[in-house]
Amino acid sequence: MKKEFKAEAKKVMDLMINSIYTNKDIFLRELISNASDAIDKLYYKDLKSDKNVDKSDYYIEIIPNKDQRSLTIKDTGIGMDETELEENLGTIAKSGTEIFKKNVKDENIDNLIGQFGVGFYSAFMVSDKIVVNSKKDDKAHKWISENAENYEIEDSEKEDQGTEITLFLKENTKDENYDIYIDQYKIKELVRRYSNYIRYPIKMEVTKSRKAEDSTDENPKYEEYTEVEVLNSEIPIWKKNKKDLKDEEYINFYKDQGYGFDDPLSWIHLDIEGAVRFKAIIYIPRKAPFDFYSKDFQKGLELYSNGVKIKERHEDLLDDEFAFAKGVVESDDISLNISRETLQQTRELRFISKQINKRIKSHLLDLMNNDREKYETFFKEFGNNIKVAIYESYGAKKDKLEDLLLFYSRNEDKLISLSEYKENMKSTDESILYAVGESLEKIKESPALKSVDKDCDVLLLYEKLDEFLIKMLGKYKDIEFKSISQVEDNEEESEDDKDLIGKMKEILPDEVVDVKISENLSDEVISMIKQKGEVSIEMEKTLKLQENAPHIKAQKVLEINKNSKAYDLLKKADENELKILTNILFDQAKLLEGLEIEDPMTYTKNIWKLI
Repeated sequence: MKKEFKAEAKKVMDLMINSIYTNKDIFLRELISNASDAIDKLYYKDLKSDKNVDKSDYYIEIIPNKDQRSLTIKDTGIGMDETELEENLGTIAKSGTEIFKKNVKDENIDNLIGQFGVGFYSAFMVSDKIVVNSKKDDKAHKWISENAENYEIEDSEKEDQGTEITLFLKENTKDENYDIYIDQYKIKELVRRYSNYIRYPIKMEVTKSRKAEDSTDENPKYEEYTEVEVLNSEIPIWKKNKKDLKDEEYINFYKDQGYGFDDPLSWIHLDIEGAVRFKAIIYIPRKAPFDFYSKDFQKGLELYSNGVKIKERHEDLLDDEFAFAKGVVESDDISLNISRETLQQTRELRFISKQINKRIKSHLLDLMNNDREKYETFFKEFGNNIKVAIYESYGAKKDKLEDLLLFYSRNEDKLISLSEYKENMKSTDESILYAVGESLEKIKESPALKSVDKDCDVLLLYEKLDEFLIKMLGKYKDIEFKSISQVEDNEEESEDDKDLIGKMKEILPDEVVDVKISENLSDEVISMIKQKGEVSIEMEKTLKLQENAPHIKAQKVLEINKNSKAYDLLKKADENELKILTNILFDQAKLLEGLEIEDPMTYTKNIWKLI
């Protein structure tokens, strides 16, 4: 006799089939998970009895039938009697597993997968008829439903205890090919993707090819044969003791999972016990993916629960600064959403995320201190991502991330950390000095750098983001950053030069905010440009390249070397010569800074006038 589903069946069923699940492929994951639960229950029961337990008796089998266009998932689990078929399959969202967990308080059974009792119905996404043949103890019953309209339960014949779920696939359409779910390669792919680490063997008879006995090199012949194959790995690498694992195994897993083609730079194997238990393997790639710094890049770690892949890429587990990390996390303590495809952002997940990000930072610091070559390889690939995280947080993440930064040191002639710069400072040094330029070579040849005392180290910032980053950092351990191109407001003008400075400022009214005559410039420097305010010349150039950028200019200060011949010429020049000299010196200083000269022709004519 056909029966109607309970609990507003049709509406709830439509919701589950058409709304909760967004990916048809996951139906197999759900049915395998249910089969694993059923075996868990029987295994638990057998352990408590006097029965001899043989682990080979517990398995899951997948049977595709191309003639019938059906797919059967068979388990050797505890099975269901008529009442349980009625309650578990006839009443939507009533979970036998959940009831079992409440009745059995034992840590060995606490990791059963099913919680909501709806995974079974995902099978209706790919099939229009489902037959469940189940035997518990000595009696078998069959549950049948077509198109999820109604169902019936009848007595049946079944030799072994356990459950067989047979799906009769929907007819193919222009948009959907349901035959792929009886293709052995597709089935193997789905098991590997979603259920590779289910604790029981998942078997399937597969068709293979081999050379026939009468095959020769001149006349090769092949024959097909069938063989039962275990499709899953059962024991995942992250559940193994890291002391028993070799580097080669970590590297092979990295490549097998598709995290990268080359060897990873480093990895972290976590086994966290506590309020929330989880295991993880986190990799630091050697190379950034081609799309890493694009909007298309998707961060995240694979997330498993009880051997079942819950999410391909769970982005909330990684902070943005560590988006480069690849890997896998498994926890049986997380709260799953009803469909298992999405997750509630729970206290447990926040704890896991916090621990993972904390360990990544700690691991990177350990590399910096103990394997500098590896860390520099990492920083050249992913350092900008850490810089962006500080900048985009308006400095809120600086305390967390500043010790991971590296900058090029003039005196050390290599990359150093801010901590290392601080350790090398003299007691008289008040600031962390830095110079900015388009490239390392240009900064090294810049007039500003040549004018800084050789005893003082200077950080050479040649990445476009670096100066903006320094502004966000503000200080490091209460030591302020200071640009070597920054003019001090308290610098006093010499009485002898006030008249000259006034005349030069009148010649360059729209170009500079001030003119300085300095006795501290190196002999190689005749004139140079410094700046006042927060916007530097390099910032001006960077902002100018931005689309729809505001018209922001640095407040430029022209500085003249008092010990140069140019200064003597300026002092002796008449009004016309002073104008020519001032413009030449300013244009030369602009060229040294990589700025455009607005009128190259006038600049050239001025030089010829002096000659």
